[in-house]
Amino acid sequence: MNQAAEMVSEVEVTGTQKSTFMQRVWKKMGKEEKGFTLIELLAVLVIIAIIAVIAIPLIGNIISNSRSGADVATGRQVYDASRLYITGEENGKFFTPADGKTAAVGATVDISDMQEKGYLDSPLSLPSTKKEITEGTVTYTGTGSLDKVTLTTEDGEQTISAKQILSQTK
Repeated sequence: MNQAAEMVSEVEVTGTQKSTFMQRVWKKMGKEEKGFTLIELLAVLVIIAIIAVIAIPLIGNIISNSRSGADVATGRQVYDASRLYITGEENGKFFTPADGKTAAVGATVDISDMQEKGYLDSPLSLPSTKKEITEGTVTYTGTGSLDKVTLTTEDGEQTISAKQILSQTK
């Protein structure tokens, strides 16, 4: 370290020379710096590896959350279509009231009925798996409020609760 300090003090700094100050210092020490040292390269690699270890799980979570959010959005669209279907085709009858002998029964709307009447596109697919929705129902409670939306693909059945659908912002 002292040797470098002595060499720095010995180097004359003038504006007329074309080489930079550090090039003259390295030349005086007998070295020419043309690249990075192995330690510098390893330090950069370690920093990149640490960033990757932190970022990769976060990106995976973001993708997973967006897929499940897209499925809930599809459930919301099916729910909205069922409300239009009941209003237009069933005269707004979201439930059958209790008559003393039987309890009130909520309406159930099949996706196939909504597709036949033009309330939903056909084919309809689930965004997370890109699989076609083959069956599904929208079920209402005995008071006429949403109970659940069930969507079926070749991979299985997915039930989306009323809480999930109704809490999603439009």
